Amino acid sequence: MKALIQRVTHASVTVDGECTGAIDQGILVLLGVEKTDDRGKADKLLKKILGYRIFSDDEGKMNLNVQQVNGGLLVVSQFTLVADTAKGLRPGFSSGATPAMGEELYDYFVEQASTAHSQVATGRFGADMKVSLFNDGPVTFMLEVN
Repeated sequence: MKALIQRVTHASVTVDGECTGAIDQGILVLLGVEKTDDRGKADKLLKKILGYRIFSDDEGKMNLNVQQVNGGLLVVSQFTLVADTAKGLRPGFSSGATPAMGEELYDYFVEQASTAHSQVATGRFGADMKVSLFNDGPVTFMLEVN
C-alpha cells in the first residue's frame, strides 16, 4: 500500500462538477492499493500518516503531526501510484489490486481514518476526479508499508 502525502493549506476533489470533499490545512492523501495489501497494511499506513511529523512547530521545524495541528485529511484513491514504471514508456499495472479489492481497502482505510481522526474528507473511488490543492512548502512524501 502506498500513499503520496502532501501538506496543504487547502485541497478539494470534484466529481462531475460536484465537490465530494474539501479540507483546509492538512494532508492530501493519494492512496494506491496493491494486490498484496490487506487491512493490516492499511492500519499501519494510517497510523504512519496520522503520526508523520510534517507540520512546523513554533521554531519552524517539522515536529508536529496532522492531529497536533488539528488539520484535515483528504483521502483520494490513486490507482496509478502502484504502476510499474521501470521499463518502457507505458506504465504497467500488474501489481495493482483488482477494482473490488482496491475499493474494499480504500473504504476500510477511510472508515478507520474517520474513527481515528475528526476531519476526514474523500474523493469517490473509481471516479474521474479533479483534485485541487495548494501545496504548502511544497512538502510531499511517498509512504509505503510492508
